[in-house]
Amino acid sequence: MQPVATDIRFLLGDRCVLRARRHLVPIGYGLDAILADQPLEPAALEANADGYRLQSVPAARLVHLARDFPGLIASEPQVYARHYIDMALGHDGYMAQFSSKTRATLKRKMRKLADSGDGTLDIRSYHQAEQLDAFFAAALPLSDQTYQARLLDAGLPGHAAFRAEADALARSGNLRAYILFLHGQPIAYLYLPVVNDVLIYAYLGYDQATAQLSPGTVLQMHALEELFAEHRFRYFDFTEGDGAHKALFGTDQARCATVFLLKPTLANRALLAGHEAFNATVEGTGAWLDRLGVKARIRKLLRG
Repeated sequence: MQPVATDIRFLLGDRCVLRARRHLVPIGYGLDAILADQPLEPAALEANADGYRLQSVPAARLVHLARDFPGLIASEPQVYARHYIDMALGHDGYMAQFSSKTRATLKRKMRKLADSGDGTLDIRSYHQAEQLDAFFAAALPLSDQTYQARLLDAGLPGHAAFRAEADALARSGNLRAYILFLHGQPIAYLYLPVVNDVLIYAYLGYDQATAQLSPGTVLQMHALEELFAEHRFRYFDFTEGDGAHKALFGTDQARCATVFLLKPTLANRALLAGHEAFNATVEGTGAWLDRLGVKARIRKLLRG
């Protein structure tokens, strides 16, 4: 596998304040592999590669990295819960996982957004190839405004290769995409590829100006109701990274980690040591701000 230009980011909240680029071979775990606790299959490391980027390594397998990847130095693992939904529960069983208070809150959010429009939710599905032009025409301008695109380079892609991939997925019945509209304007989108009957939480974005209406939550609730009704999917995989949205909607979780494995050069050693020290400082500062009760406010300011 060819190495990919990869940024090792120094993050202050969601804002990248510094980045170092390395050419790394990506190796990622899918949900099925995580649940089966399968060993990693290292790809050959080419001479022009600086190392590997391991994504969603089951936390229990971190102790085997030195054995599986000898001669490389590892970054401090970024450990997180990889959340997912067991779709075998069915919609009624899924909703029963929530407390009565949470169910009431979710219903209230959906009603509030509907009342902000014409009394009904305007959510449109785009699962067919012939619908994708309309989906991208509405979703791409919205994506460009989101903090995911501005700060994380994680907005919905619009380049030709991605559009061709979306078209192929749709033609094979393996794409589910949705847009939530308010007064005729798109305010949230959700893009879900399907791999081996597992829904992949690939892209979600919403208009920050409508955040008080919880558009991402409302769109997620609507999409899940439709997806459960298909009786086709095994899991809804929220993929890498933790977060309040994923924790709220997930029914299960697996402890995973992202790790960089680099060739032991002096520059790479300095990079990983600096990255670890920076993260420790940020974590300590975050804990202090949390004790002061201002962490959420500072995070919001950093997002802009």
